[in-house]
Amino acid sequence: MEKAKISGYQLFTLILLFEYGSILLIPVTSEVKQDAWLAILIAMAGGFCLFFIYYSLYRYYPDLPPTEYMQILLGSVLGKVLAFLYVLFFVYIAVRILRIFGEMLITIAYPATPLFIINALFILVIIYTVYKGIEVIARTSEVLFIAMCLLLLSGFLLLIISGNIHLENLKPILEKGISPVIKNAFTHTLFIPFGEVIVFVMIFPYVKEREKVKRAGLWAMGTSGLLLALFAAINISVLGVDLTSHALFPLLASIQSIKVAGFLERLDIYFILFAMIGSFFKISIYFYAAVMGASHLFHVKHPSRLAYPMGIVILLLTMASASSITEHIQEVVKIIPLYVLLPFQVIIPVLLLIIAFFKNRRKAI
Repeated sequence: MEKAKISGYQLFTLILLFEYGSILLIPVTSEVKQDAWLAILIAMAGGFCLFFIYYSLYRYYPDLPPTEYMQILLGSVLGKVLAFLYVLFFVYIAVRILRIFGEMLITIAYPATPLFIINALFILVIIYTVYKGIEVIARTSEVLFIAMCLLLLSGFLLLIISGNIHLENLKPILEKGISPVIKNAFTHTLFIPFGEVIVFVMIFPYVKEREKVKRAGLWAMGTSGLLLALFAAINISVLGVDLTSHALFPLLASIQSIKVAGFLERLDIYFILFAMIGSFFKISIYFYAAVMGASHLFHVKHPSRLAYPMGIVILLLTMASASSITEHIQEVVKIIPLYVLLPFQVIIPVLLLIIAFFKNRRKAI
């Protein structure tokens, strides 16, 4: 492990900023229409349950990353295979997020710029940050957390002043009953973003105040869940159900509707900055987890040396991950949750926790 320590507050800011990394870019709740905010709140409750699973594993092995305690629980061979699969999983998700972030910038800001150039510039910054280690990432999150709060507050105030919020668009609530909302919550929104907190099992051992891990994690997930539900409600209130469901980036469309005093308009930069900060931490955390996992598996003494080669691999894979942004979003929304996220976020952690329980119970006896 890297010789580094972060505080409980830094963990809170990391998780909070991490949660926004892709939910702003992927309309995972569009199929439940005006009940999207409710689906997020229900999924948040499920996310708390997943967090307790991850936290329980951490409590059993507080000084070890999962790539090491998997070998204790499953044996050397099977444990290493599973750990390697998680490294591939972290790389794969980082690839997906980098691709959609690049596509987003091309779509709304730089249509003449090649996707490779945008992704290369962004991943270079992330590589350098990961190379510096988790303490630098954590300190960066403290600074950008303040910037994110200012963006949130000013953006919300501008939406209110512009008079574009129409709460009647949120009615009728539960028009088709609660079943579609629950289905969406536990087949899509639970995995993105709440289940993605599993990547922080690689970060928990670095928190110097162990007793603050649970509090920081739950507060971060609760805060992010409430704010994401607020985002969903605002999008529907401003745009209406039909436009929100068909918009590629609903939050961007809501921000573009702001017109104050006849000159304050076209505030696309709000969305770009918001998405850039969230995507930066999303990719950085996944990338860092992949680098540290690979260093544990292959016994690399200086994990930072893996940052540049693995960053190049992520960049190259990004270009081959999908043929278009539409195809990419369809895969993320309809295929990846069931076949990728469900096993890695739910099934495997539950099985590991059961094994850890019986192994440690036997030791106590």
